[in-house]
Amino acid sequence: MAPEDEKYYENYLGLFLHPGWKQFVGEAQELLNAYSIEEIKNEQELFFVKGQRSSLLNITRFETGIKNAIDMESEDA
Repeated sequence: MAPEDEKYYENYLGLFLHPGWKQFVGEAQELLNAYSIEEIKNEQELFFVKGQRSSLLNITRFETGIKNAIDMESEDA
């Protein structure tokens, strides 16, 4: 792995250990869980909720994505 890639991933791994990261992801997961399809009133609200959920899913899955990328880089080396 190139030194700049190694630093890139180390920065994220350090972030993931921080209590603030865990808090941020936890709050994003709570918001994600709060959406109820039964409460969507119209098409406009459906698109809004879809966008919100997409953003929240990106946050909650980010750590796993970075760790998977590190594993893939390690396998390729």
